[in-house]
Amino acid sequence: MSPQPRNPNYKTDVAVSFARQAMMVTAGATLAEVSAGRCVIKAPILNSMTQQHGFAHAALTFAIGDSAAGYSALTLVDAGKEVLTSEMKINLLAPAQGDGLKAVGKVLKAGRRLIVVQADVYALNGDAETHIAALQGTIVPV
Repeated sequence: MSPQPRNPNYKTDVAVSFARQAMMVTAGATLAEVSAGRCVIKAPILNSMTQQHGFAHAALTFAIGDSAAGYSALTLVDAGKEVLTSEMKINLLAPAQGDGLKAVGKVLKAGRRLIVVQADVYALNGDAETHIAALQGTIVPV
């Protein structure tokens, strides 16, 4: 059973909120998909976002994973509400190398006070996708 949004304008609200995130703008990230309980964010691997070995920095991986998970939660809250991450865990599974990254966030359990989310982050290299990180956390509607 797919989650039911409580805000009929959730797609617009997510897009407006995403556009206000200076970190996502700096990273060149884009909002690729938004649906009830799910969000996909993509980002190129810019030279300014790499670490000393040339891989995308884990901070970029975490940032787009956290945002994708958070926005998946925002799709299911009441109109006029915002969300904040309360806690988020990340497992880095492989080096982030390629052309870009894709974070797929989804809601595992939506409550009125706490929303449990997860995100999987993939490195994109041409048509190939490599699963590079798994995140799980708790989002708080405010």
